[in-house]
Amino acid sequence: QVQLVESGGGSVQPGGSLRLSCAASGSILKINTMGWYRQAPGNQRELAAVIVSGGTTNYADSVKGRFTISMDNAKNTVYLQMNSLKPEDTAVYYCNVDAIIRGFVAPVRSWGQGTQVTVSS
Repeated sequence: QVQLVESGGGSVQPGGSLRLSCAASGSILKINTMGWYRQAPGNQRELAAVIVSGGTTNYADSVKGRFTISMDNAKNTVYLQMNSLKPEDTAVYYCNVDAIIRGFVAPVRSWGQGTQVTVSS
């Protein structure tokens, strides 16, 4: 049972910036990965960025060079710094965590409630 609280979404003009944050809480023994997925109307949910606890990151080609994912292990929080935003980035962004939870045999994958990012003039 992991709860993810997201914040930082909103509306911005093209070329602007936003920073999303996602704080995980619960009986977490170890976080394996945290990431951000996004879904626009009519589209499938896609991975935007992911980070493992050791610091390794991976990005979708569409956001490379513009987005930066980072994690504060002490706070169980992941951030997504989004720069040079484009209208194509408009979507609901969902935080995801894969973690080892106390009392569970296998790692647990949990989703946040989603936060809206709108990029328009």
